[in-house]
Amino acid sequence: MRILFPAAPGYGLLLPVIPLAWAARAAGHEVLLATTAYVTKAAAESGLPTVDVFPTRDVGADLLLGSKGQAPKTEEAGDGLPPGYWELAGAMRPFDLFTLAMTEGTVEAGRRFGADLVVYPSDHAAGMLAAAALGVPALEVGNRVSWSMRDEGVKASGAQNHRTGVIPDHSPLIAMLRDRLGIGDREPELVARIDPRPPSLGGLTEDAEDREGGAPWWPMRYIPYNGGGLLPDWALHRPERPRICLTLGTVIPLMNDGSKLRLLMQALGELDAEVILADHSTDVSALGELPDNVRLPGYLPLSAFLGTCSLIVHHGGSGTTAAALHHGVPQLILPEGADNPLVAQRVVDCKAGLALPFADIELASVRELVRRLLDEPGFTEAARAVSAEMADQPSPASVIDRLVRGLGAR
Repeated sequence: MRILFPAAPGYGLLLPVIPLAWAARAAGHEVLLATTAYVTKAAAESGLPTVDVFPTRDVGADLLLGSKGQAPKTEEAGDGLPPGYWELAGAMRPFDLFTLAMTEGTVEAGRRFGADLVVYPSDHAAGMLAAAALGVPALEVGNRVSWSMRDEGVKASGAQNHRTGVIPDHSPLIAMLRDRLGIGDREPELVARIDPRPPSLGGLTEDAEDREGGAPWWPMRYIPYNGGGLLPDWALHRPERPRICLTLGTVIPLMNDGSKLRLLMQALGELDAEVILADHSTDVSALGELPDNVRLPGYLPLSAFLGTCSLIVHHGGSGTTAAALHHGVPQLILPEGADNPLVAQRVVDCKAGLALPFADIELASVRELVRRLLDEPGFTEAARAVSAEMADQPSPASVIDRLVRGLGAR
């Protein structure tokens, strides 16, 4: 079977799909990742065939221009881009922009590849439209731990679009693309939908019966994938004193002046702990003198050393959060935008961590919360309980087997 895996251009949007794609490849199926912009490099480095479905522009870079008010204001600046491209970039509507830019290229990639099946994330409307246009079966996969399409109100309106990325079916953009593709109101023929969250975060138990529109919901274990790398010796050893991972992801460092990161390192630098700054986007030399207990490994996959950490302090990215839960590590989440507040609330609700809004970061508050997370064993116990819960969920390999059986029964 030939399986197309479309995904939006963001590390947190693409990387969660890769373990499932590798499970399909290991089972003997041909796979193709369909994405664009800067994540094409990460996709190709996963060892899987990858196609850039919108090579005309880097949509991630154009969104950054939009956030700074530098996006061109006229269509004349588009050089053949889809009408409305720069308006969406300037309005900071990333998922609308991804859908506008990527849909037709994804359909074309699927046709050239000869896709028999499309496996697309719930937040990637270009994948949904491609599955409908290609007329092949599809599997819809949740790629967040903060929300699922099962949650009330996610798809019913556009009210949460700024957090979830889900574009309502009645959106003018979706209607325009359906008309351009000539598919009318045709929907993908779904074999199933995947909810990767453990039950304590709103997910399904393995024996749960849940259906929507005739397609069943299946649970699946979240397997962290952060890329590969050459590991330093210390990454495989748990130190005698607490090890704290500090990361603000890949987007926040590009959109902030570094003052909050400097403050966080100052707060953590006063602890009897080893601090690992997982950041390859920030110009660290601009932050001044760093505390003696801070390591700067540059890029290093989180999964390579999270298992040796006592705590992670981070921005609330869904992939980062899920990786920490997988390894049973308590979390201090500093949410700012997108679905980060939803992520933080999930972790707080299951007692595996604490949260502090990014705008409220101060030395005293960070110190207090970090000390609580290190000193109170209940947070580690709760995080390990969620980790055990995740380990009991069906693996991506078993989901592929179930998918093949489901297709064979049709």
